[in-house]
Amino acid sequence: MMEKRQVSLQDKYILEEGRAFMTGIQALVRLPMVQRRLDQSKGWDTGGFISGYRGSPLGALDQQLVLNRKLLEEHHVRFNPGVNEDLAATSIWGTQQAELHGQGRYDGVFGLWYGKGPGVDRSGDALRHANLAGTSARGGVLALMGDDHTCESSTTCHQSEFAMMDAMIPVFNPAGVQEILDFGLYGWALSRFSGCWVGLKCIHDTVESTATVDVSSDRCEILLPQDYTMPPEGLNIRWPDTPHEQEARLHEHKLVAARAFVRANRLNRILMDAPQAKIGIISTGKALLDTRLALDELGIGPEEAKGLGLRLMQIAMPWPLEPEGVKEFSRGLDLIMVVEEKRGLIEPQLKDFLYHTADAPQVIGKQDEKGNWLFPSAGALDPNHIALSLAERVLAKSSAGTSLEKDALAKLRDREARLRHRIESTEKIEESLSRLPYFCAGCPHNSSTVVPEGSHAYAGIGCHYMAQWMDRSTAGFTHMGAEGANWVGESFFSKREHVFQNIGDGTYFHSGLLAIRSAIAANVNVTFKILFNDAVAMTGGQPMDGPLTVPRITQQVRAEGAGEVVVVTDDPERYSGEQGFASGIKVYDRKELDQVQRRLREIPGVTVLVYEQTCAAEKRRRRKRGRFPDPPRRIFINQDVCEGCGDCGVKSNCVAVLPLETELGRKRMVDQSACNKDYSCANGLCPSFVSVIGGKPRKAKAVSQESLSFPDLPAPELPKLDKSYNIVITGVGGTGVITIGALLGMAAHIEKKGCGILDMIGLAQKGGAVLSHLRIAENQDEIHSPRIAGGGADAIIGCDLVVSGGNKTLELVNAGHTKMVVNSHEMITGDFTRDANMVFPLLELKKAIAETAGSDNVEFINSQRLATALIGDSIASNLFLLGYAFQHGLIPLEASSIEEAIRINAIAVDQNLQAFLWGRRAAHDLQQVNRVAFPQTERVQETKPIQSLDDLIEDRSRRLVLYQNQAYADRYRKKVEEVRTLEKALKPEETRLTEAVSRYYFKLLAYKDEYEVARMHTSPEFRSRLENQFEGNYSLKLHLAPPLWSKRDPHSGEPVKSTYGAWMFGAMKILSKFKFLRGSSFDIFGYSSERRMERRLIREYEELLEELISGLKPGNYATAVQLAEIPEQIRGFDVVKKRHVEVAEKNRQELLERFRTVEDNISHQQPVEEVIN
Repeated sequence: MMEKRQVSLQDKYILEEGRAFMTGIQALVRLPMVQRRLDQSKGWDTGGFISGYRGSPLGALDQQLVLNRKLLEEHHVRFNPGVNEDLAATSIWGTQQAELHGQGRYDGVFGLWYGKGPGVDRSGDALRHANLAGTSARGGVLALMGDDHTCESSTTCHQSEFAMMDAMIPVFNPAGVQEILDFGLYGWALSRFSGCWVGLKCIHDTVESTATVDVSSDRCEILLPQDYTMPPEGLNIRWPDTPHEQEARLHEHKLVAARAFVRANRLNRILMDAPQAKIGIISTGKALLDTRLALDELGIGPEEAKGLGLRLMQIAMPWPLEPEGVKEFSRGLDLIMVVEEKRGLIEPQLKDFLYHTADAPQVIGKQDEKGNWLFPSAGALDPNHIALSLAERVLAKSSAGTSLEKDALAKLRDREARLRHRIESTEKIEESLSRLPYFCAGCPHNSSTVVPEGSHAYAGIGCHYMAQWMDRSTAGFTHMGAEGANWVGESFFSKREHVFQNIGDGTYFHSGLLAIRSAIAANVNVTFKILFNDAVAMTGGQPMDGPLTVPRITQQVRAEGAGEVVVVTDDPERYSGEQGFASGIKVYDRKELDQVQRRLREIPGVTVLVYEQTCAAEKRRRRKRGRFPDPPRRIFINQDVCEGCGDCGVKSNCVAVLPLETELGRKRMVDQSACNKDYSCANGLCPSFVSVIGGKPRKAKAVSQESLSFPDLPAPELPKLDKSYNIVITGVGGTGVITIGALLGMAAHIEKKGCGILDMIGLAQKGGAVLSHLRIAENQDEIHSPRIAGGGADAIIGCDLVVSGGNKTLELVNAGHTKMVVNSHEMITGDFTRDANMVFPLLELKKAIAETAGSDNVEFINSQRLATALIGDSIASNLFLLGYAFQHGLIPLEASSIEEAIRINAIAVDQNLQAFLWGRRAAHDLQQVNRVAFPQTERVQETKPIQSLDDLIEDRSRRLVLYQNQAYADRYRKKVEEVRTLEKALKPEETRLTEAVSRYYFKLLAYKDEYEVARMHTSPEFRSRLENQFEGNYSLKLHLAPPLWSKRDPHSGEPVKSTYGAWMFGAMKILSKFKFLRGSSFDIFGYSSERRMERRLIREYEELLEELISGLKPGNYATAVQLAEIPEQIRGFDVVKKRHVEVAEKNRQELLERFRTVEDNISHQQPVEEVIN
C-alpha cells in the first residue's frame, strides 16, 4: 500500500516543515512570510513591504498577493501596488529610510520590488539612487526582474542583468522554484550585509513553473563572511550621506562584501565532478536547466561524469561573479563551456579572472573555438543543441583508459548518435492552421479599435496590441506609456494629416498621460482613444492601481489642454445625470463610433475619445460572483434566414460567432457558453438575428449514475518510473487546460513523487495556444528541468486539435514511442471572423499528427461532444480526456491520487470526478459509452441526410413548393433535368454539373425576400430550434431593417436596423401568406433595387444554363461546373449582397471567356473559390 501525503491548498504558504507543492509565483508570495518568521526567531521585529508593477512573467504576482493579503498582513507585510515601476521602486527605497530619523515602528523593513524587464529599464534612475543610498541593516531589498527572453508576451526580447549591472546591483539567478525560495532568503541576507539592493531574476521557466519544494525552516543556514573586514562605519544606509561617499562605498566595499557573502555560503556549487576532469561547464538559472536537460538527454549523471572527465558548476550570482570559486573550478581543466541564454554575463568575467592565470583553460560560450557562434545571444537556448555541442567536445577530448571511461564513452557515442538521428528525422511540418491569440468573445476592443475608412491607427501596450493582426488599419506600436509620442516626431515629416492612437486605461494611469501632454505641447493632429475597460486585462484582469473613472479622465485631459473630448460607451444611460464630466462633454452610443471618429479626425490638434466598456472576461468573472449586471438577453441566429455572408463576424469580430454547416451550406450560430453578451453581432446586415429575453441556455442533463450498470473498471498498467516520465498537455487558453497539469502535479505530490510543470502560455489567456510540460519522477532530485526537450515526450494529451497538430507540439514527439490521445473537436480560430469561407483542416491536422507519432500511437476522440452529452457541460472535456489517457496507461499515477487532487482543488468537484470517470469508461468500452451518451431514441434529425443526386433534386423541389408553389418547383426541375440529360450523354460518369445546378439554381430561385424571411421566422422548425437551445419563460425580439421605411447610414450606405417586439411575429405570419404576390405587379417589395437584382440574377443564370447546354464539350466541362457554382459566392442582404454580386459578375465573365474558348487542357480545373479569390 502506497504511503501518501496529507495535503491542503494552504500548505504552500503556512507549512513550515516537509515539502509543499507550489508555483514560482506562489513561492514569491510565501517568501516575505518566511522572512518575517525567521526574523522573529532571532528576536527581531521586522515588517515587509511589497510594491511594483505587473507584467509577464510576473503578471499574476499581484493577483496572488491580493488573494493572500490577509495572511501577509498577519505577518506584518504590506502590499501596495505601484502606479508604475519607478515610483514603486522609489517607495521601496523609502522603506529603507524608515529608521533613519528615529521614527521607525520596526527594527527594519524588508522590501520586495517587482517589474517586467521594460519596467527595470524605466526604473534605472530610481534603482541607481536607491542602491547607492543603501539598505537598512535589518531591512534589505529584493528586486524581482521579470524577463521575457523570447518575447512570448512582450514587445521586445528582454534581459535585465545588464541594467542591474549598470546600477551596480548584484543579481541572483535561480534555477527553479526551490531556488526562488532559497535565493530569496539569501538575497535579503546579502542585502542587509552588503547594503546593496539584490536582483532576483525571474523568467518563465522558473517563476511560472511548478514543483514540490522543501519548506523546512532550517533549510538555509545563512553565514556571514569571516574573511571580510567590515568598514568601521558599516555599509548600510545613513544620513547625512553625500553622492561621492555613496559611490566610493559601493565601488570599494559593497560589491566586495557581496562576493564575500556568496563565497562564505558556497552559493556557487559544483554539481558534478571527476578526479581528472578536463572539460568544465558553467551555467546559471534557466540556462542551467537547459544544460541539465541536455545532460539527461545524453545520459550523463554524476557517475557518468566521472568516466567522461566532466565538471559542472552552478553560478548563483552571475554578477558580480565571485572569483575564488570559479578559479578553483577551473584548475586542471582544458576547456570551459559557459552556457548562458542571451548576452554573456559570466563568460567575460571568467575570462578576466583567468587572463593572467598559468595554464588557463580555453573558454568558449557565445562563440566556439574558431570564433563562430556556439550559443548565440539572440533567441533561446536549445537543450538538444547544447547536448550535441557538449558530446562533440567530450568525444574529441576524452581518452578511454579505465573500464569506467570506456563504458562511459561508448554510452555517450550511442546516445549522441540516437539524439542526432532523432533531431535530423524530425522535420517541421507546414502548419495547416495555427491558433493565434485573439480578442475574447464580446471584448470591447472588437468595436473600439475600428477606425473609419481612410484612417490609420497605432497600437499600444495591452490587449488592443492584437488589433495589428486583425485587418483594422492598425500598424505600429511603442513602449508602455509613450503611446502617441512617436507621432510627435513622425507628424512633421509625414504626408498623413492625422492618426488615431489607442491607449489602455491601465497604461494611461501608469504614465500615458505624459504622452498626451507631449502631443498637446507639440500641437500635432492626433485623436487619443483611451480604452477604458475597467481592468488591466492583458495580465489577468487586475483592478486599476488607484482611483480612475471616465469623468476623471475627461477632466484630466481637458485640463492638459486637449481640444474636443468625447465619451463613447455601450451604455449611455449609465452616465445620465453624471456631474463629474469636464464641461461640454458629450456621451455617444458606440453605434455612433464611426461618425464620431470621422468628425474628430477633421479637428486640428489633439482630441480625445474615451471609449468605455467593461472587459468581457472581467464581466464574466464578476457576473459569476453577482457583482455585475447580467442582462436577461441572449442572441440567437435563425439558420434558415442566415446567408452565411459573415457580416456579423465583420461587425463584431467575435469568436463566439461560429460556423454551422447545414445542408444549404455554411451558416452562423452563437456559442452561448462563450458569449459574453456584447450583442454587436446583431449589427450584422442580416434579418436572422433574434433576441431571446429571459431565456437561459438549455444545458444537457448529466447522465444519472444511479440508472447505469457499468462494471468496475480494471486498473490500467501504469508506466514505470525508472526515469522521469514526460507528459505534454495541449489546449486553448481560458478552457481550463492548465488545470490538468496542476491536478497531475498535485497527484504526484500526494504520492510523494517529484514533479515539474512548465506552462507555455504567452498570450494564451486570449484564446491562444497552451502547452504544459509535466515531468514526474520517483524523487524531486531526478527532475533537473521542467521543460521537455525536442522528441522527449512520453505521452501527449491533446485537448485541442489545432495546437496538437502544430510544430511546437509535434517537435516534442518521438516517433514510434510517444503516445497521443487527441480531442478531435473542431474548435475554430479567430481567423474565421475575417474569413467567412475558412475551412477547418480536420484531415490535414489528423494526418500531420498520425504521420509524426505513427498511426498506432494516436487515438482521436471527440471528448467535447461526449463530455457535453454525459456531463452536461463542454468544459468537462479536458478532464474526460485525462480519464481516457489514464485508462490507456499513459499516466504514472494512481486514479485515487488524481481524484484526491480534484477534491483538494475544490472547484466543480463532482463534475470533474464524473468527467474523469466517464473518460476512463470510454477508454475501456467506447461503444457502451456512446450508447449511453447518444441513445437511439434521442437521435433526432430535422431532415434526412442527402445521399444522392435524386435526393438533392427532390429536397430542393420540396423547398421551392414551400417557398412559392408547385409551378415554381416544376420550373426548377425542368431546367435541372435538361442539364442532367446533357451531362449524362456527354460525360456518363459525371454528375458534378447537375449537382452544381441543383444547388445553385435553387439558391437563386429561393432568394430571401420579405415573404420568405417572414415564413422562416414563423416556421415550426424555428420554434423547435429555440426550444432546444433555451429554457424558461422567454420572449423574442427581432432586429430588422425593413426596406420600405428604414433609414440608411450616410457613410456606409447600409440600412439602419431597428428592434421589433412580439407583434412583429404576428405581422410576419400574415405577411408570409401573401407570398403569391411575389414578383407580380402587386408585390410592393418587388420594386426595390435588391429584388430587381435578384430576379435579374435568376434570368441571367437561366441564360447561362442555355449557353452551357448548347456549348458544353469535354474540354470545357470543368469550367462549366465552375460557372454553375458561381452563386455560391453570392450571399447576404442589401449592400453586402450587392458587393458579392459585383465580384461574382466579374468572375463570371472571366469564366465565360474561358468556356467559350473550349480548351481541352484540364489545368484550369480549379475550385470556384480559387477563381473568385
